[in-house]
Amino acid sequence: MIPTINPQLFQKALSSSEAFDRLVKIMDLLRDFCPWDRKQSFDSLRYLTIEETYELSDAILENDLMEIKKELGDVLLHVVFYAKIGEEKNSFSITDVCNGICEKLIRRHPHIFAEVKVQNEEEVKNNWESIKLLEKESDNEPKSVLGGVPKTLPAMVKAYRIQEKVRGVGFDWENSEQVWDKVKEEIQEFKDELNAITDTHNNKDKLESEFGDILFALINYARFKNINPEDALERTNKKFIQRFKYLESQTLAKGISLHDLNLEQMNVYWEEAKQIENKKI
Repeated sequence: MIPTINPQLFQKALSSSEAFDRLVKIMDLLRDFCPWDRKQSFDSLRYLTIEETYELSDAILENDLMEIKKELGDVLLHVVFYAKIGEEKNSFSITDVCNGICEKLIRRHPHIFAEVKVQNEEEVKNNWESIKLLEKESDNEPKSVLGGVPKTLPAMVKAYRIQEKVRGVGFDWENSEQVWDKVKEEIQEFKDELNAITDTHNNKDKLESEFGDILFALINYARFKNINPEDALERTNKKFIQRFKYLESQTLAKGISLHDLNLEQMNVYWEEAKQIENKKI
């Protein structure tokens, strides 16, 4: 039986602390009385959380502030949801989660909360990684610079984070020209491998390995140029989708099937889409 609900839960809170407390209380009620919410677990929420994170990422790329606000709410809901399950398991609570991140931020920002002096952003990042390694050492965890890179990250994001991590201990190129030379070297090695084999199907592993080296080098170059390769590729994906949809809409309006057009004819509409984009910029 659902108890009488406090009417104040339906009223917007006036402060951030009141708003957060309101969310926690609503989650308590949902977990106790909603059949769907009661059924959820860490495992069942995991993929939903990943989906919400990607939806937030889409909103950020679109620079849609209202959508970002909405998606942040969805992500925050998941944080509170996981904490509620943790509390039910007598493992941790939302208070523990908040205090934990506060303590971590204080520890890893000694230039704000202690006497450490830094000159720039790079020194802040290096301090963060050094402190993180010391934390792992004190927790008797295996000490590795790459230990904090999640195994399930998408490959491109993982490559970028790996390169950032090792840069923190000085394992990096001196300048972008060196990295670009490496890109060209990897491309040539891929071409050489491609020319040396007669059956690409049976040499798939080798070709994938060489092609992976190209991508890793390109991601490294992007990092040197302060370009996030994941964001860059996603912007290109969206651009391609918009152009292809224009192609589809124009041929449909004229009663033409894409299957009846050759590549040269399709490219006419493609170029029109590019011109429209350029006018909007």
